[in-house]
Amino acid sequence: MAARQRKTEQLQIRVSMAEKAVIKARSNRAGMSMSDWVLSRVLPESKGRFQQLTSELARTEEPGFVVAELNELLGRLSSSEYRSAVEDRPQAPLDDYWLNYVAAMVEHAAVAKRTGAPGWTREVRPLSSPVFGSSLTSLRLHLLANGLPAFRSRNIFIDSSVGDRV
Repeated sequence: MAARQRKTEQLQIRVSMAEKAVIKARSNRAGMSMSDWVLSRVLPESKGRFQQLTSELARTEEPGFVVAELNELLGRLSSSEYRSAVEDRPQAPLDDYWLNYVAAMVEHAAVAKRTGAPGWTREVRPLSSPVFGSSLTSLRLHLLANGLPAFRSRNIFIDSSVGDRV
């Protein structure tokens, strides 16, 4: 569960009496305040986790663990949770390689979940030079032929996928 952030701002919305009654009933059933219940619908935890992991990826010296966590997140989400989690472009200042890598992960997960990838992935320009998942020259032909399509289209050549472990 994500750490709670200190609330410093206020937002008011206008709803009818009937809408407020529905919100109150649903929040009571969930054991939450009305504000927390509404926020959980507008800002789902999976969306925050996606942004948090991409922020960690931008800062870390050892990205393997962060990529594995991102892989797990994308793999376990339902289609609707996935669409909500990844609808916004990562806010972190990722370099071209990592932005392409994340976009490819998101696109690959979309195919696996039989849903569309978010529009921001199409705005990410593929890498200008190929990057291989192995420095072994003997594996490059294999990676060129068998690389995952979402990664291959971004000039990244690997052969494991969302949900897989290396």
